[in-house]
Amino acid sequence: MIQEEGFAYGYLKLTYCLRKNFNLIINKKKVFRLCKELQVLRPQRRIKTRHPRRLARNRVITGPNQ
Repeated sequence: MIQEEGFAYGYLKLTYCLRKNFNLIINKKKVFRLCKELQVLRPQRRIKTRHPRRLARNRVITGPNQ
């Protein structure tokens, strides 16, 4: 059904279509798990950082969680 149409369906859009067209009571999380199992989803884009993260010069690290 999804692969033949060629449209870019995400799990949210697919959830709304299943609810509207097939009158299914289905959660978006369950649709995401099913899409992942069927390998329907495309890989997500990576976020590119514009500036490297630096530590301020006047900071002294005294503990492991700082």
